[in-house]
Amino acid sequence: MSKDSSSGNLGWPSVWALAAGGMVGGGIYTALGVVVSVSGQWAWLSFIISGIIAASSAYCYVVLANKFEESGGAFTYLREVDKEGIAGSLSWLLLLGYVLTMAVYAFAFGHYLSYSFNGGPLITRLCAIGIMAGLIGLNLAGVTKTKKVEIAIVTLNLVALIGLAVLGFMHWDKLQLISGLEPRPIWSAPIGAASIFMAYEGFQLLTYEYDEIKKPKKILKPTIMFAVGFVILIYAAVAIGAVMLAGGLAIIAQKQVSLSMAAREAIGTPGLIIMTVAAVFATAAAINSTLFSSSNLSKRVADDKELPGIFQKTRNNVPYAAVILLGVLSTILAVIGKLSSLVEAASLIFLITFGTVNIIALNYVQKKWKWFAWLGIIMTGIVLIVLIARLVTVAPVQLGILIFLALLIIIGRPAMVKSFSKNDSDDQSEKKSEDEN
Repeated sequence: MSKDSSSGNLGWPSVWALAAGGMVGGGIYTALGVVVSVSGQWAWLSFIISGIIAASSAYCYVVLANKFEESGGAFTYLREVDKEGIAGSLSWLLLLGYVLTMAVYAFAFGHYLSYSFNGGPLITRLCAIGIMAGLIGLNLAGVTKTKKVEIAIVTLNLVALIGLAVLGFMHWDKLQLISGLEPRPIWSAPIGAASIFMAYEGFQLLTYEYDEIKKPKKILKPTIMFAVGFVILIYAAVAIGAVMLAGGLAIIAQKQVSLSMAAREAIGTPGLIIMTVAAVFATAAAINSTLFSSSNLSKRVADDKELPGIFQKTRNNVPYAAVILLGVLSTILAVIGKLSSLVEAASLIFLITFGTVNIIALNYVQKKWKWFAWLGIIMTGIVLIVLIARLVTVAPVQLGILIFLALLIIIGRPAMVKSFSKNDSDDQSEKKSEDEN
């Protein structure tokens, strides 16, 4: 039966809000300071470049989702085209990307909340630990995603960001774009785009909920494409507006809380309060959505014998081992990591993932739209090379760790999978023997 007659309850307003919220939920709050430090006055162009890649990937995701009519994202698509080995390796890499993403969101939550009452580094870390612990607990209790609450948070978030952008444009002064900064060449824009690509990854979480969408073949493509286009405009406008209000140098100096600082410059304490509330709710919702989706992806991967059997076990229909492991790893990285390193590492992983999805989709995209998929592939390849070159220069240790983990996943995963299967078989044999006795 075609999923176009799906009994799902998510109509186009909900799909649009969840897609836009998945991107904006944590992206701009963490990415702005990073991209301004890299691209200077071309930060807005960086968001447009990475947005074009995201739009191409979103189109390819939707084509594949409607083709296979199944939730599961990139892992499912690779399984469907008989690339089980690549699917297994990519799923591990994708889970690492989600861990890094949640760490970025928790990092942002801690800094924005702490900044609002002049808390120091200890308070910042405690806030990050607190939100992760709370959301891990809620997920374990089975209290996870409430669509109405998510949509309300998205609405608050977008209103705050649009308001900030409008205030910034009301104070237009092109010299403010380079205030206190050395002007950057235009080719710094793709470097910035590569560095903050993770700001767009959230739309693909919706592909894990394909079964909940009402008439997905009809509404998914136009709704997600409109959401991505809207977010590109929001990001570019905020990149200009915030710098107009606070100046590029100040944005870089306080990149962990750049939007709250810009809002305070615009309207004082009320601006600080409004943007802080928007930031903490948005990042908390983004953590919750990512933890929910990634833990369920872990269970799906374990069901296919690509992860240990414990990841299949559930309580209250929650894959508790995945929730705990992914949540704890994210918490550790949020406490010990640096913003730029976390953002760039996550961006690297999602560039690889989205590029892979675009390549798969080439066989299924309508002929007249193949150029769009190819555009995404080519641009992904370019910014991926740019990002690796940047990491070699500014973060060789972090890049080395990522390469080591990637090689471990690609080379060591088959042996580990065999070990998982053997251990699970032994456990089942022991249980059967005990039952017979």
